[in-house]
Amino acid sequence: MSVKTLSFILNGENTVVEVALSDMLVDVLREKLLLTGTKKGCGKGECGACTVIMNGEAVNSCMVPALKAEGAIVETIEGIGRPDKLHPLQESFMDQGAIQCGFCTPGMIMSAKALLDKNLTPNREDIREAVSGNICRCTGYVKIEKAVSVAAKQIRENQ
Repeated sequence: MSVKTLSFILNGENTVVEVALSDMLVDVLREKLLLTGTKKGCGKGECGACTVIMNGEAVNSCMVPALKAEGAIVETIEGIGRPDKLHPLQESFMDQGAIQCGFCTPGMIMSAKALLDKNLTPNREDIREAVSGNICRCTGYVKIEKAVSVAAKQIRENQ
């Protein structure tokens, strides 16, 4: 098995890790860098549980060969808030009851963050489109849409 060095910015930090040519980004994040907030669901890019932000775009990390992240800027759920200061999306998901089992939540929040990074006044259709690649089997999507709207308002007010 051939191994290469992958160098990228992960959650604001320069990161260097050895990866196999066949490694997918989700596996590197979870198994080599121990960032288990990014969930591995379907492994086919259909459920959104593994969503991270790469170079400003929400991507299914199970579909990204790790070496494609060379030189990239990658954000995971671990990089957007701290235990003592959650990101407004994290707070809003809790406050609005948009979390039940929690498996989809990191990917859902990362998809929503990618939207809000570009558009702080999203309408319902914008939010639906942004999270359309994320499957939630517990909550439905009404509370998730509300949580994204509330977070957008909070971010606007704090700017």
